Amino acid sequence: MNIDPRELRHVAEAASPRVDLYAGIHKALRALMADTLLAVGRMDSDDALELARVTQRVLELLDFCRSHLRHENDFLHPAIEDRAAGASGRIAHEHDEHLRDILALADRTTALLQCEARERAAGALALYRALSLFIAHNFEHMHVEETAHNAVLWARYTDAELNEIHGALVASIPPEEMMFVLRWMVPVMNPAERAGMLADMRAHAPAAAFAAALDVVRPHLSERERDKLDIALGLAQAQA
Repeated sequence: MNIDPRELRHVAEAASPRVDLYAGIHKALRALMADTLLAVGRMDSDDALELARVTQRVLELLDFCRSHLRHENDFLHPAIEDRAAGASGRIAHEHDEHLRDILALADRTTALLQCEARERAAGALALYRALSLFIAHNFEHMHVEETAHNAVLWARYTDAELNEIHGALVASIPPEEMMFVLRWMVPVMNPAERAGMLADMRAHAPAAAFAAALDVVRPHLSERERDKLDIALGLAQAQA
């Protein structure tokens, strides 16, 4: 992994915030992973409807993880390799491992739906443990990206260039997937991040898309968080 240790120090010592291509989406992934794992852990595997709903959530998580890997492979790794050959090698290898893990977890999840009733409890516990290990590996993986990969990007790209990469990545995401991303990403941002992202969306997206984003996000915010967002976006005055 061709990364200068001095660049890693710059991540922690940066005097002003830099454009971070990982922070927001990784908050979404951590929240979705944790929430899904909790759902599997509390699932009543003898309840056919609950079993169907929770296993569907697991499959949705795995689909989202697969899509996320594709976005990073298509946009972030080429940017890193273009200016720091070899720097994305470790993470690219882990992406291949994650794809194999995703396939195995999907097979395990589908098998749980199809197994005999007497085998469901054991199958549910096995899925819970396997998903736990997958998530644990992903948490460590994301930390490397947020530190080592950001060190490379920040040393070799301007914020304007990073914004161009981010814009191209976002433009490649279908609307339905984008709504799913917003549902999990925006509520787990801090107030400043949340307001900044939605303000940028309002400035660049059609009004209908911005309104749809608010509709997706607001049910998952507390009353105080909604009030802060309305004030930051000037919506409180508009509603008064």
